Amino acid sequence: MAARKAKPAHITLQRRAVVKRILKHRGDALVVSGIGNASQDCAAAGDDPNNFYLFGIMGGAAMVGLGMALAQPKRRVVVITGDGELLAGIGSLATIGVQAPKNLAIVVIDNQAYGATGMQDTHTGHGVDLAAIALGSGFANAATVYTAPELEAAMDPILEDRGPFLAVVKVHAKAVRRVKVPNDGPYMRSRFRRALLGDAADD
Repeated sequence: MAARKAKPAHITLQRRAVVKRILKHRGDALVVSGIGNASQDCAAAGDDPNNFYLFGIMGGAAMVGLGMALAQPKRRVVVITGDGELLAGIGSLATIGVQAPKNLAIVVIDNQAYGATGMQDTHTGHGVDLAAIALGSGFANAATVYTAPELEAAMDPILEDRGPFLAVVKVHAKAVRRVKVPNDGPYMRSRFRRALLGDAADD
């Protein structure tokens, strides 16, 4: 018997507003965004040289974030991705749990749908609990967020507290306006490297 899809009636958060709130006080945090809507959301909140937008690497955002967190232990690293993207690389949570980077937070913008391919249901709408998987994988903390007050309570764990931390933020599955996102791989690499290393990027 198939599991029933969770009713979205109690979901009130809007994805663009959520990402804008998270990035408002990011400081010098490095941000990795998953493919599709997550990169659109980050760019809509304000393009930044410390944003690393991913394209064509479904399921890889968390692992790219892990690599950055290990390479730059003094910088906060925030991964912003979607439920479908993380599900495609769900094993990454186990690797992150074992590595236990204190400076890494993962935010899953969970609309319970594959927004880029036709709004097909993802497993999170049928009972799969990503926060529970993270905790079972050894994350220091994890939470599922449904409301604005819960989002506010998650700000310190996302941006400051000892990690790894995973926040699953439930949002409406409504289409949003597309924005222009830098999508040239070599350009993104070079821009991000210079923002991170300054003049040393040329060495």
